[in-house]
Amino acid sequence: MIRWFYGSGGEGKRVLALLSCLLLWGCGERTEDVRDEVVSFSQTSRIRGLDPAVSGEVSSSMAISKIYEGLLQYDYLARPYEVIPLLAEAMPTVSEDGLVYTFRLRRGIYFQDDACFEGGKGRELTAEDFVYSIKRVADVKNSSSGFWAFNNRIVGLNEFHDRSKEPAATDYDAEVAGLRALDRYMLRIELTEPYPQLLYILTMHYSYAVPREAVEWYGRQFVNHPVGTGPYRLVKWRRNSRIEFERNPKWAETGRVELYPTEARGNEVDPKLLEDGGKQLPFIDRIVQYVIDDSTTSWMMFLSGQLGVSAISRDNWDAVITPDKALTDELGEKEIKLVSSPTLNLFYMGFNWDDPVLGEGATEAQRLQNRKLRQALSCAFDFEQLNAFMNQRLHPIGGPIPQPLTGSLSEASPYSFNLEQAEALLAEAGYPGGIDPATGRRLEITIELGSASGNARQMMELMADMFRKINVVLKPSFNTWPAFIEKMNRRQAQLFQLGWVADYPDAENFLQLFYSKNESPGPNHSNYRNEAFDRLYEQIRTMPISDERTALVEEMAAIIVEDCPWIFLYQPMQFGLVQQWVKNYVPHAFPYGMGKYRGVDVRERAKWVGENGSGGLDMGGAF
Repeated sequence: MIRWFYGSGGEGKRVLALLSCLLLWGCGERTEDVRDEVVSFSQTSRIRGLDPAVSGEVSSSMAISKIYEGLLQYDYLARPYEVIPLLAEAMPTVSEDGLVYTFRLRRGIYFQDDACFEGGKGRELTAEDFVYSIKRVADVKNSSSGFWAFNNRIVGLNEFHDRSKEPAATDYDAEVAGLRALDRYMLRIELTEPYPQLLYILTMHYSYAVPREAVEWYGRQFVNHPVGTGPYRLVKWRRNSRIEFERNPKWAETGRVELYPTEARGNEVDPKLLEDGGKQLPFIDRIVQYVIDDSTTSWMMFLSGQLGVSAISRDNWDAVITPDKALTDELGEKEIKLVSSPTLNLFYMGFNWDDPVLGEGATEAQRLQNRKLRQALSCAFDFEQLNAFMNQRLHPIGGPIPQPLTGSLSEASPYSFNLEQAEALLAEAGYPGGIDPATGRRLEITIELGSASGNARQMMELMADMFRKINVVLKPSFNTWPAFIEKMNRRQAQLFQLGWVADYPDAENFLQLFYSKNESPGPNHSNYRNEAFDRLYEQIRTMPISDERTALVEEMAAIIVEDCPWIFLYQPMQFGLVQQWVKNYVPHAFPYGMGKYRGVDVRERAKWVGENGSGGLDMGGAF
């Protein structure tokens, strides 16, 4: 689960820059040939830690996925997104009732060499490593942000979770009936009920294999000493400054084979993306990532060839992109490529269902009036005005599910921008002309925000102007992020602004945000309650993909649109620039672990830098 709000980390433009990182995997790449090495220099946000069970934010997850691996992964080139084996030998066998998943692990997969192992030599991966790793996520003492993925899902795991609350050390040898290593290479997972999303969950870092020896050897410092089976291993880490990875030598030593895909199932791609088909991964020998807070510095490094990839800040948009969303002639002549793709994210304003004015209402008459008020405020939201403020890089949404997921609404919401409709609904809600009959003054609504940055303030001025057109006062309350989350968890907001990044490509991941049992401090921060919706959610969450399930998902989306627990703001578009010497770059909504597919044409880069840039900046000295 990843929560977003406008202004995360300081400024709204940095939110979009980080969204671009999901597309571009690092907001910039610098490469050069050093002693026959292919080296990638890139930008990252601050990394909190490298423990798969604990670290949940985007930047840490991206770093973790270079070092650790799971049973499954996403196919790099296939669209729609498709899950394929990684450390599993094949996709699992699944019982007819959908409750038992059996995985056969690949033989000859080894953890990297590390002092935690006997003789310092990494041992072979076993099924017991996955049993142990999932137990770590369930252990209360680890305060894992990922237990939601397994909560009430695996037989016996919640009992283990409850026992771990006791002061004594958690017993990892205690049996969990639904989580068993049948032998050295066979893993059996038994579910409490069908959970089709399990395959997506097993691609996430919460499911990555962690060796017990490393956790016990490093103790509390394990978060800083990752030991995995992945394509890279950690070399250096200066917090808030620099982190460096190198190719994991264990792959070559053990003869591990991981190949670049030879086809792009269901996806029309540039033929160049298949030129490396069948070649051994990874392609880059060393990766160095820097925390660069100054967007101007990273932009100038990109223009001079120091970076192979760049996001486009709001300040630089007009200098880079023409009104028809094409590159300027200057950048086009440098053979720089524009890459764009819709995200699987959405942003919204949420109404608190507990609020007497905007929420559910205590009586049937109040419920009807409050719903009309929410609909009126939705009709006051002018997407085109916000999109102009955001450099035309947003996509409108008409419901709770982003495109192109099954259940996304192709038509605009019946409560999209329409001032006449907003005024009529406002009157029906009991606020004719925006006047609150209780006070005789204009209706005032307070919105809670998780940032006090200049950009967040500008956006709130814009939103307040929209509400002003129907004579409603919008009062922003600016908070630090921790204070904002505290208010959300305590259900203290009247109106608030947040966003959601998909954990996996299924509408259920967004519909859970309206399930009453997920109310605050869970992800349903609107505290929305609707018995009909809950019944449908409980039905679809255990159903495999089918036409019947799609019909139910669309019915649920229609309920949400009519009840208006949210004002649907936008689905961001990702835009980024890629140098022509960067190879195998393709947008992916779930880029974790995908860096192994990237490559660099070192000779082409040297030629380009000679013609267009300097290429000589000493990164170590500059940062």
